[in-house]
Amino acid sequence: MFFLRVNYRHPEFRQGALEAMAVAPGIAAWGLMTGVTMMKSGMSLIESLLMGVIVFAGSSQLAAIPLLTAGAPMWVILATGFCVNLRFMVFSAHMRPYVMHLPLWQRLVTGYLTADLSYVLFTRRYPHQGGNAGQLRAQQAYLAGTCGVLWFAWVAFGVLGVVLANFIPTHWGLGFAGILALLGISCSLASSRLRLVSAGVAGAAAVAAFALPFKLNILVAIAVAVATCLMLEHTPLARRPAP
Repeated sequence: MFFLRVNYRHPEFRQGALEAMAVAPGIAAWGLMTGVTMMKSGMSLIESLLMGVIVFAGSSQLAAIPLLTAGAPMWVILATGFCVNLRFMVFSAHMRPYVMHLPLWQRLVTGYLTADLSYVLFTRRYPHQGGNAGQLRAQQAYLAGTCGVLWFAWVAFGVLGVVLANFIPTHWGLGFAGILALLGISCSLASSRLRLVSAGVAGAAAVAAFALPFKLNILVAIAVAVATCLMLEHTPLARRPAP
């Protein structure tokens, strides 16, 4: 892949890869559970493999799979996937100044490969946009390193989950294991009081709206958490580090 090939010799590529490896086990567990879930839901082997390799969006996959199984209308499935991934519009707006010097096709590849954790790791290492040619190259190398490791962890273990699904007993509770893995990653990223508040509000809203059909409680949780953060982001709470 050219996006990785042009950057892998840069020291920042190795730095990004090393930092991504710290969170890759959680992504791998999540991917394994998603692969098993696709097969257990009744999807064919080919469908599961194609989704596992092509789709790099675990949250929307897990939101869409039960809807597909339940025969929900296509507009509900698409709207759910769209709403679950709305956060990437915010990521894209923030990342735009970092990548606008790249050709369109490289921006598209970067957008496809950049997920939640790679975005968090990148913006933490490079909080300020712009710079000279050397700094821009370093930024792209670091992003390539993080994205490459996390994409590989997701796809490799997602495919492994598809292949091993028929050999893994349901009572092992891989779904719960995957949730715990993602919860551990989320807690490690809660670096401010505002993030802690948003996570708590989202969780409470999701539980309160659990009875809604088609997993619409997820959409309610997203909307409530976003609205809460927008109201609180200019208050002293947003500037305080997590305890």
